[in-house]
Amino acid sequence: MISERGEAYVWIWLPGATTPVVAGKLQATNGMFVFHYGKSYLARADATQPAIPIHEPELPLRTGLLRPLAGLTIAGCIRDAAPDAWGRRVILNKLGGAARASADTADLHELTYLLESGSDRVGALDFQHSPIEYEPRVGENVLLEQLVNVTELIEAGEPLPPALHRVVFPGSGGARPKALVDAAGAKYIAKFPSSADTRNLVKAEFVAMRLAALAGLRVAPVRLVKAAGRDVLLVERFDRVSAASGWTRKIMVSALTLLELDELMARYASYETLAEIIRHRFAEPVETLQELFARLAFNILCGNTDDHARNHAAFWDGSELRLTPAYDICPQGRTGNEASQAMLIAGENRSSQLRTCLKAAHSFLLGSDEAKRIFAQLQDAIKTHWQQVCDEAELGQVERKFLWRRQFLNPWSVML
Repeated sequence: MISERGEAYVWIWLPGATTPVVAGKLQATNGMFVFHYGKSYLARADATQPAIPIHEPELPLRTGLLRPLAGLTIAGCIRDAAPDAWGRRVILNKLGGAARASADTADLHELTYLLESGSDRVGALDFQHSPIEYEPRVGENVLLEQLVNVTELIEAGEPLPPALHRVVFPGSGGARPKALVDAAGAKYIAKFPSSADTRNLVKAEFVAMRLAALAGLRVAPVRLVKAAGRDVLLVERFDRVSAASGWTRKIMVSALTLLELDELMARYASYETLAEIIRHRFAEPVETLQELFARLAFNILCGNTDDHARNHAAFWDGSELRLTPAYDICPQGRTGNEASQAMLIAGENRSSQLRTCLKAAHSFLLGSDEAKRIFAQLQDAIKTHWQQVCDEAELGQVERKFLWRRQFLNPWSVML
């Protein structure tokens, strides 16, 4: 929902900085959000930390009003900093009053979501009412045990204690219950079970992420812990770097933004198009293409069909893009053999099979033999480390049988 008026100031952590500066103003007008850089930000050309575009080609570093790209109502790099589906439910919980249980996420203005979500959101942007004073919206670093039961409260529309509103969601990434946690000098996204789960998705994601790392993919480190008798997945944040004076933040853009699409157009997102963007705009394109191809193949081999374009992302330093570590790799339930990936793989084909990947290998600058070598390496790693990782997760025999050859290494998926 976009109203006729409203504004927010966009603050940014420049590369290497531990404090933000105001970059410009976002305004809602005539059914879209427009942006313009502030004079003080544009004047940073000779500063120790010079101004950089929030993202190009969307928001080039220049004066004047910047409208969203054709077909969009808001710049993708700004939308990437908005709260995800879970975060929106938390904000509705906070602002909904008696209507919490029946409220819809479309009931609130997009600027409300940007201004009410926590300041420790994913990436390096934040949104403020003021262009002069920065007031972070952060919650207390509460114990995991205090957060475990929050899921039921949110899902039931029950009010949360005020101290928890800022920590029970990161800035983006999905609809599942999650929170921000600091522990032992590191920052984590904690993922919790949902009351709607029919199987242990927390453990399933741990198994997939660990196997992906053991297969040689660049993956966010994960830990599986217990809190109040329930499983919690801790995913180490790769958009934060500890420094002597605090935490620096990495600017991130989603593949959805790189593809110049929004959620309504996400079904057109294509691995082949993303590969073309990597060839032209990324640092180390050859290595990046091989990594992305291996991630695609691993998603198929582990049954993760939720590989939509917001589950891929890149770091942006003002001039170059680099693929972030992989995240949100979670086997999805399937009733039969056939399945489809969220993104198109080869032409209009999104079938969850290695043979489909093989048809797209040339887009990743890979020959048929190289692609098959990657397939074999990934399958060997899954088979070799399966029992070890399931033991780490304390996965029961019933759960292992549910995942093995159904999600992981499904016979239909591995066919060439």
